Amino acid sequence: MNTEKFEEFISQYPIFEYRILDTKDITIQERVRTICQEECERYDSTWACPPAVGTLQECEKKIKSYPQAVFFSSVAEVSDIMNMEEILSTESCDICEKCAYKEGKPCRYPDRMHPCLESHGVVVNEIVERESMEYNLGGNTILWFSMVLFR
Repeated sequence: MNTEKFEEFISQYPIFEYRILDTKDITIQERVRTICQEECERYDSTWACPPAVGTLQECEKKIKSYPQAVFFSSVAEVSDIMNMEEILSTESCDICEKCAYKEGKPCRYPDRMHPCLESHGVVVNEIVERESMEYNLGGNTILWFSMVLFR
């Protein structure tokens, strides 16, 4: 990869921190999916969330089919850090006003829909710790973590 060109490209976006990862080092765990199911109101309500994104094994196979990933964070301000509804508000696709999943129809924009990392069982905090990235900025500031897979 041409690091200079990549730096120029990524600097156009509001990225707080990023790391290039080998996908073989990304841990997938069922416990992450359990948190989705028990704590997120979007579970089983959109094509971008479990169970619609596929089994954990299918998600892991998809991730590992790419050799590398850009793992990055962006900063957001929330009115109340304890308001889980506000914190989870962008954790899944919101392209359509009403997801076709609820209507039993296929996703209208499968090429634009981007599931959250947790839907695929990715252990985000493990990556953050291993890569010495910031996890908490304090106050009512939160960090969103995302990943783009590439060849």
